[in-house]
Amino acid sequence: MFNNILGNDRIKQTLIHSVELNKTSHSYLFIGTDGIGKKLIAKEFAKMILCTSENKYCNNCKSCIEFDTDNNPDFNIIEPDGNSIKIEQIRELQRKVTEKPIISNRKVYIINDSDKMTTEAQNCLLKTLEEPPEFVTIILIGANENAFLSTIKSRCMILHFEKIPNQDIQKYLKENNQSEVTSEIMLDAFQGSIGNALEIIEKQELYEKIEDIIYALERKDKIDILNMAEIIYKSKDDKNNILDYMNIVFINLAKKYNKYAQCIDIVEETKKRLQSNANYDMCIDNLLLNLYERTNNKI
Repeated sequence: MFNNILGNDRIKQTLIHSVELNKTSHSYLFIGTDGIGKKLIAKEFAKMILCTSENKYCNNCKSCIEFDTDNNPDFNIIEPDGNSIKIEQIRELQRKVTEKPIISNRKVYIINDSDKMTTEAQNCLLKTLEEPPEFVTIILIGANENAFLSTIKSRCMILHFEKIPNQDIQKYLKENNQSEVTSEIMLDAFQGSIGNALEIIEKQELYEKIEDIIYALERKDKIDILNMAEIIYKSKDDKNNILDYMNIVFINLAKKYNKYAQCIDIVEETKKRLQSNANYDMCIDNLLLNLYERTNNKI
């Protein structure tokens, strides 16, 4: 159970014991940063709940087999429709939730990114959480606990997921034939998330070049800096990740050198300009030149 999912062992044991003792809650709220395994754990938990074998994780019963092929009719995942989970999606859940299980003794609904539910959707869901069918478990997953109505939270068992330690992430990357990470700043950028780590590793060359550019600001002239940044100009689709990573580097540098604190403001201003649809190349030009001037105390 949960063998291939890193971290949050305490939560995993809590869920296992609740199934073994037949004391699962009707509603859960899994809270924690993205990419740390909340959805993976929720799915494994759902499989345990739905398993019809006495050991509750047999992998052989009809429920487990259908679950592993994404065909279990007693299991449903609701994802955001665009940028939010809308009231129509919750109404559809309510129409189905009272239907009896088909191959298991229970039904499980996961609402992923449920912190993106509209207020109307949350108020609609509240009716189901207040009087759920006895055979139903609903698992809400989200990163922002403050986005939930207090009435929703009061009716859920809330489990707070912790970030995964860097050494465990490094071990995972090594075991899965990923690049070795030696940069402490890159490890910080993982933010305890396997998901973040895999995204960054996939574009490791880009992030390493960002570090090289920042460390070269005081050693190279303006033209050299702009030439070094070719990969950034070619990575427009990653603009938000690029700027976020720059700030992680500057935050680390600012711990030792105060002047880098103002570089963070320069990056944030660039974010705002890009959000207002300013020209990407011109924004990067201005960003790099302003960072050069700031780090060399010329502004």
